[in-house]
Amino acid sequence: MSLSVSRRLAAVTAFAVAGLFASTAPAALAAPTAVTAAPTPPDIPLANLKAHLSQLSTIAANNGGNRAHGRTGYKASIDYVKAKLDAAGFTTTLQTFTSSGATGYNLIADWPGGDPNSVLMAGSHLDSVTSGAGINDNGSGSAAVLETALAVSRAGLQPTKHLRFGWWGAEELGLIGSKYYVNNLPAAEKAKISGYLNFDMIGSPNPGYFVYDDDPTIEQTFKNYYAGLGIPTEIETEGDGRSDHAPFKSAGIPVGGLFSGADYTKTAAQAQKWGGTSGQAFDRCYHSSCDSLSNINDTALDRNSDAVAYAIWTLGAATPVPPGQSFENTTDVTIPDSPAAAVTSSITASGVTGNAPATTKVDVNIVHTYRGDLVVDLLAPDGTVYNLHNRSGGSADNLVQTYTVNASSEVANGVWKLRVKDSAAQDTGYINSWKITF
Repeated sequence: MSLSVSRRLAAVTAFAVAGLFASTAPAALAAPTAVTAAPTPPDIPLANLKAHLSQLSTIAANNGGNRAHGRTGYKASIDYVKAKLDAAGFTTTLQTFTSSGATGYNLIADWPGGDPNSVLMAGSHLDSVTSGAGINDNGSGSAAVLETALAVSRAGLQPTKHLRFGWWGAEELGLIGSKYYVNNLPAAEKAKISGYLNFDMIGSPNPGYFVYDDDPTIEQTFKNYYAGLGIPTEIETEGDGRSDHAPFKSAGIPVGGLFSGADYTKTAAQAQKWGGTSGQAFDRCYHSSCDSLSNINDTALDRNSDAVAYAIWTLGAATPVPPGQSFENTTDVTIPDSPAAAVTSSITASGVTGNAPATTKVDVNIVHTYRGDLVVDLLAPDGTVYNLHNRSGGSADNLVQTYTVNASSEVANGVWKLRVKDSAAQDTGYINSWKITF
């Protein structure tokens, strides 16, 4: 992680929500909601990740103890990653630039197939500082992105989106490599990138579980993954603007990512929910010579790497829902605290021929302090109830989610309702907006 951009001092509150709630139901419930499905994400083998880190450690040891920009250890690191990707069937491009009088390198790897006009990209910086091997910063992120790319190849994945992976040079000098890449993309190519996911320091020895709060859909994807593990997350603020997502964000590209902490101190509250040692830095070897193979928490590296794969599979390989006529309600509706009754928000659909499709899409944006208390239903014009969300997601806030409903037995035209109920006390929230697409 670079030190070149000042830290943000105050935490940013994220409004990324995914929730639909089911209250009292009519006599007959419709078939369960079928969420748009992607191929099952793989479990990224920890042993493979550790093998990559071991190689990076050996490269540093053989090249003056580091893998910094302009040093032989960095070029050897790029060569190692490129050889793995070339053998796995990726199309790789080595991009050169000059910084501080030395040649720098970015490595770009494209997986064949997917929509060339909708590119999902994941990346990490591969350089270290001159004082050490940089195994957590940022061998950890680089190994996770590499192993996820290799998992794409092993699975023969045929994603909806075109998948692209990047390893950046000279990040430690001020995001030089990633800025060069973004600044040299034609405007038409920038417009094709639907999202960029950044992974910088994800194996910190005293780890936290931090999620970037930039693009709501990307943020929610990572939050959903950790909610499934029962692991609470926090919004990432320590490295905000200090890593390679910043140039993409500045170019208007949606960004997101993960982080396990650098030299900020873990609080007692964080140690209680994540384990580890309060009063110590998340990474006491940040930018130091001791950022070696022993400076990795295997559990954090394993979980975060699995989250990388989950995001690539979910955001890049989901089955597309065919476009159709859409109707939206953007009027805020307050969700009263339990034990108050459910509230509804209505949409009148008209001009649609015949029944709703089996792939009726419902986009929900609910701002709420505790989505695990919410029950959300879609009510068809005849009163049939389609449950979308039933008190899941744990203690996380908000709900921004797309649901696919088999409503093919329903006439499309008529009044559709989103019904939301808060099932436990001490919450506040509101329906921000919702949309139905036939």
